[in-house]
Amino acid sequence: MIKALTIFSGNANRDLSESICKCVEVRPGAAEVTTFSDGEIFVEIGENVRGVNCFVVQPTCAPVNQNLMELLVMIDALKRASAGSIVAIMPYFGYARQDRKVKPRTPISAKLVADLITAAGADRVVTVDLHAGQIQGFFDIPVDHLFAMPVMIDYLRQAHGKDSVLVSPDAGGVERARAYSKRLGATLAIIDKRREKANVSEVMNIIGDVKGKDAILIDDMIDTAGTLTNAARAVMEAGARSVSACATHPVFSGPAIPRIEASPLTEVIVTDTIPLGEPARQSKKITQLSVARLLGEAIKRIHHGDSISSLFI
Repeated sequence: MIKALTIFSGNANRDLSESICKCVEVRPGAAEVTTFSDGEIFVEIGENVRGVNCFVVQPTCAPVNQNLMELLVMIDALKRASAGSIVAIMPYFGYARQDRKVKPRTPISAKLVADLITAAGADRVVTVDLHAGQIQGFFDIPVDHLFAMPVMIDYLRQAHGKDSVLVSPDAGGVERARAYSKRLGATLAIIDKRREKANVSEVMNIIGDVKGKDAILIDDMIDTAGTLTNAARAVMEAGARSVSACATHPVFSGPAIPRIEASPLTEVIVTDTIPLGEPARQSKKITQLSVARLLGEAIKRIHHGDSISSLFI
């Protein structure tokens, strides 16, 4: 007998959760997620979940610590309500950039977050475009690492011609940019970037030919947009006909939107793993695509015990 399926949502991205429920054709799970006057989080599950496959949609975007704690408390509430299984759907995995020790006496916070989610009682994690793939190994439970690429590729094929060049803004993103270029039948370029300190980057050199082509910068996230806008200027100075960008997670912190508005970027394509703030929603340069159908399909396959990897073949 197949267990029932319920999708719950924290407060981080309720619009995405509702879209996923529509794709899966189930009603949103009843859960009250509030805070006491002192800031403590309180969760009450409003329906019977005994033996039910429960999915909790909660990206750990800003406010990161608030949303992470909401996720942990929701998982604990479901565990104590005898849920059949608990799957944490984390479209955006916060703390992913702290995946190694970059200096002495610094934490590996991504591992800490993985341990917290496991200790809370999650049986599985689903996430999209991790900043570093090795984070999957930080978990002692199964991790389904999804890619927004199918969603992006469909849009890029329609919006951009064949005379495009896919550009990785740094050496670490070459594999991602290569995967896009292969599927689009486009060429590849790489920007050699040297970072002096966090959130500050300097473009050094472009490896590859971008002259006379429509350049598309490919990255996993856009935070302060310093790397992105510096890369866009370097590409245009190298003779590109136009430059746009494609990134899964629109973190958009600090001066990100003003930088994008002042840059030569014609379009910045992102997904709804993180809800857009008001400045980003008002920007004519920002195009947001939805990963709801992708996540909904993954949820159905997990529920029925089908293959996830076949989504990306």
